[in-house]
Amino acid sequence: MSRIDIRFRLSFLLAVLSIDVAASQTIDVYSRPVQKERTREFDALHYHIEISLDDKTNSFEGATTVSLLPFEDGFRRATLHAGMYTVSRVENKDGQLLSFDQQPDKLTVSFPKAYSPFEIVQFTVYYEAKNLTDSTGQTRGINFMPANARHPAQIFTQSFPRGARNWFPCYDEPNDKATMDIIATVRSDYELLSNGRLVAVLENKSEKTKTFYWSQELPHSTYLSVIMAAPYTVVRDSLGPLPVNYWVYPSDVKYVASTFPRTPEIIALFNKEYGFDYPWAKYDQATIAGIGGGAECTSASELGEGVMHDERAVQDFSGYGWLICHEAAHQWWGDLITCRDWTHTWLNESFGTYSEVMFALHDKGENDAAVNVLGKKNDYLREAHTRYMRPIVFDRWNQPNDNFDRHTYQKGAVLIHHFRWLLGEKDFHSVMASFLKKYAYKAADTKNFMAVVNEVTGKNMDWFFEDWFFRPGHPVFDVRYQWNERKNMIHLTVNQIQDTANGRPVFRSPLDIKIVDTKGLRIHHVTLQKRNETFELPSKGKPLLVRFDEGNHLLKEWTFEKTTDELLYQLNNDDVTGRMWAIEQLVDREDKRIFGALKEAAMNDSFWSVRRDALYRLAGFRGVVQMDLDRGLIPQSRLDSVHMIPGIDRSSMLALFKRMAVDPHSQVRAAAVYGLGNLQAREEIAFLKNRYRKDDSYVAQGAILRALGKCGDKSVIDLLNEASQSDSPRNVLRNAAQWALAQLGS
Repeated sequence: MSRIDIRFRLSFLLAVLSIDVAASQTIDVYSRPVQKERTREFDALHYHIEISLDDKTNSFEGATTVSLLPFEDGFRRATLHAGMYTVSRVENKDGQLLSFDQQPDKLTVSFPKAYSPFEIVQFTVYYEAKNLTDSTGQTRGINFMPANARHPAQIFTQSFPRGARNWFPCYDEPNDKATMDIIATVRSDYELLSNGRLVAVLENKSEKTKTFYWSQELPHSTYLSVIMAAPYTVVRDSLGPLPVNYWVYPSDVKYVASTFPRTPEIIALFNKEYGFDYPWAKYDQATIAGIGGGAECTSASELGEGVMHDERAVQDFSGYGWLICHEAAHQWWGDLITCRDWTHTWLNESFGTYSEVMFALHDKGENDAAVNVLGKKNDYLREAHTRYMRPIVFDRWNQPNDNFDRHTYQKGAVLIHHFRWLLGEKDFHSVMASFLKKYAYKAADTKNFMAVVNEVTGKNMDWFFEDWFFRPGHPVFDVRYQWNERKNMIHLTVNQIQDTANGRPVFRSPLDIKIVDTKGLRIHHVTLQKRNETFELPSKGKPLLVRFDEGNHLLKEWTFEKTTDELLYQLNNDDVTGRMWAIEQLVDREDKRIFGALKEAAMNDSFWSVRRDALYRLAGFRGVVQMDLDRGLIPQSRLDSVHMIPGIDRSSMLALFKRMAVDPHSQVRAAAVYGLGNLQAREEIAFLKNRYRKDDSYVAQGAILRALGKCGDKSVIDLLNEASQSDSPRNVLRNAAQWALAQLGS
């Protein structure tokens, strides 16, 4: 499953640390009920599902044959989950009627004889549901979506997390896996997608229907079952012999080449990274209405229709940068191996989210991957400060969806990144491959994963999981150092100052300290084990830079008081995340050198995120700039006053923002015009209008429209009215134009 954007301010940590974080948290997750993995009375082996779907009446009729194997002797009844339909009868394999009792959300079938664990029990449930869907087209489990201007009429199931029971009777928990046949009938102008291999398509011309026979021949959990039916156009692709297909609305075919082209490359990457080749008969992606992200299904993914975009949008909204990548990763993490219950959702979602980092590293390199990880850290930290902290492995929820949050997605992904660094590349990849092979087509939990780590590497990493997965929170460091010139030694103190109430530990981890002096660079490996640590680190001269957590591996907050000289050196010489941090620390200091340093960074830094951050800070933005991927774009409507550094006049700021408004990277251009808007630069109306016409980025254009609204000149109303009618991903142009018009009173 995928995520939506949130925003949190990480800077000025001292203010945050002066009060108990718990005071700002609004949700008591520990008041939620404790959940236990359901005990199974039988092993479901196979579901044979025949279902006829009628979108004229929003109804369906079904017959599901269940094959199961009891766990104990004397098995005389089977209880299944059963939702939004009425069961009319149940028959055994010989056609004899069986007694049954249907209660809300469950169906109990009784047998005339007792079965042993060596006897396969088989029976067929007949059922129907009528007039299911409300005016929005959505209900629990199965949806009959009417056509509108954006999409055609369509039918689709949403089986996650407990929706499969609403279209066929089953054991609907993730700790059981079964094979299945899905034989579904819809109107004849529809194409229908389901799990596994397409066996046959039969057309009934007199009834104007088509029946699609899909066979899922390898076991999977019921929440991964799916039907998607619409007048799709199927665009076919492949990775060698593996069919890779894209099911889209006819009106969206023109966007396939810009939305899906790297899917085979992503699957090939994961084959290599995970050490386990793609396990299913095919991989299909289909767009549906009514969801904003995506949902994994075995051998297929449901994607919200908003994933489709033109070539212009690739630079800002590329689906393959996160959503397509994330959902494809679930074919291994979630579908091949599945969390035993929702306590262990991280096995599905943290690895799915970390796949985005893997693809960023593959696609664009270490710097983009590092910025990706930083955004995920910041997304988690906002939730930690404004909602709650909980362990990643957490057995309290009202609904399973409660555990699908920024702890499971972003925090878990960051901890996998940390774990990768701790193990090293060889061991990390060996652990993933061994775990997938050992638990392929099975359910697993965190202890299973920990055991594989020990088996494969010989390393006892239980301490890591105990601190970082089974306990809530994250470390908050106060870091200081003193230089002893006589001893050529740095005295480094590291204090963990987080509140350890409510189970938050003093965290343990190795960590790297980088020291740069006039003689060169050295990395010192230290281990954090106590609340207060002191390290004596040699240096051949007065340090030019001391970097705490070189590589930015730890999920943390920290303060580290430094001189302006050291921060200026760090801005020019550290890695990307170090340079971004130096900008944040420098911007509010009163030193005439700072404007020149930030201007230089904005104009000439080799990496886009550093140029962007320098511009936003100079333009007055004081929130967290980098959130998770493109879901964390700065709210361009925020009218901050421009941060005027002493001795710098308005014309110098104006010249800088204009120059950077033509930067090669769209997010840098957006930051620059944000600055022009905050300067309310009416004299630059013509420049902004010209940039709007020439810029090829929807995000940069949206920033320009908001800047025009800030400038307060009604001569731009015609342009804004035109833009308010424009189509763009996430309506970025329409929303920006309407906001700007409101600022002008129009």
